[in-house]
Amino acid sequence: MDKRLGNFLGAATLVLTAVSLWMVFAWVPTEAEQGIVQRIFYFHVPLAWVAFASFAIVAVAGIFYLWLGGQIWDDLGYAAAEIGMLFCTLMMVTGSLWAKPIWGTWWTWDSRLTTSFVLWLLYGGYLIMRAMLEESEQVARFAAVVGIVAALDVPVVIVSVRLWRTIHPAVLVTRQGGHGLEDPRMVVTLLVSITAFTLMFAWLLMTRLAVLRARTRSIELAKAIAMAEFRAGRA
Repeated sequence: MDKRLGNFLGAATLVLTAVSLWMVFAWVPTEAEQGIVQRIFYFHVPLAWVAFASFAIVAVAGIFYLWLGGQIWDDLGYAAAEIGMLFCTLMMVTGSLWAKPIWGTWWTWDSRLTTSFVLWLLYGGYLIMRAMLEESEQVARFAAVVGIVAALDVPVVIVSVRLWRTIHPAVLVTRQGGHGLEDPRMVVTLLVSITAFTLMFAWLLMTRLAVLRARTRSIELAKAIAMAEFRAGRA
């Protein structure tokens, strides 16, 4: 990872996160119907966006790995899956915290919640498989396929509120009336929060990818040394 770029992303994430926190808790107006609990929205939506973006990267990296076979694509997919799982878990936790005072329950088998839970299970299985099985080309290829197939659930989650009857809100921005972001400050706060979480995601992805790339290089070096010793022994 380029050190200067990493430092820039880390500093930008810190500054923009601080700004977004101030906007969420001190600047943006309180939503009329839901009250202060609605402020979770400014964390819940960015978490969902980053989780979906992470899983999209897993799928793209998997496609390139199956096509080109470069180890960097496997490392990228693995790193994105780990970070996506983190943000997907936080998305579901914040959703439950928001649901309890609004719906009166921590969880309901609503279409969006159910499809999100399936997504979480799929990538949880992906990570368990990567953790339990020894790293090999066969495992990496199978993981790439799993990552691609699992990512197909992302668009299903996104359109679920329109495909099936649901209590999950679908409208986010409205001009007048209805449930949504009626005040321009709400829209600005949401955009700043999304940007802050996106920068955080980019920084975490670069950092984790650098770790995995270092691990890959160390494994390749160990194999090369072992092969050299084997050949020297036979000579």
